[in-house]
Amino acid sequence: MLHIAFDTTDWKILARLQQDARLPNVELARAVNLSPSPCLARVRRLEQSGVISRYVTLLDALAVGLTVSVFIQVRLEKQVEPALEVFENAISERPEVMECYLMTGDSDYLLRVVVPDVQSLERFIVDYLARIPGVSNIRSSFALKQVKYKTALPLPARQASKSRRAQQRSM
Repeated sequence: MLHIAFDTTDWKILARLQQDARLPNVELARAVNLSPSPCLARVRRLEQSGVISRYVTLLDALAVGLTVSVFIQVRLEKQVEPALEVFENAISERPEVMECYLMTGDSDYLLRVVVPDVQSLERFIVDYLARIPGVSNIRSSFALKQVKYKTALPLPARQASKSRRAQQRSM
């Protein structure tokens, strides 16, 4: 990824695209006070530099029948490079694993898994996860309710402008 120096307009573009990646360039340009051509050039620069890595469509898990969301803590027998690689390669192949993090603390990995039902979760754990070489302990916690879920990153310019407004109000 190339190093890029962000200005206020770049931050505005990124914030708007995080809200709606299908926003037509003309509307995006209007929202960030640019003409369409320079706006498109900035978006292309952000894409080419790797700041914008891809565009996706977010689906409602419940609407497509994925009603069970589970956080799984996995401990390995040894936290050595070959064991980590084996585990990470195995997990990367599984579509029900939405996120996987190498952790500090009691567990080596934290997974977020989404499946249609408890039986599917059981099959995933027993038939797949427990059979990955080096896995020594698996602990699952069911998510009862999703309180907050977002995909937009907290961009620095947004936070800075919020704190400036708060300071102005307190004067």
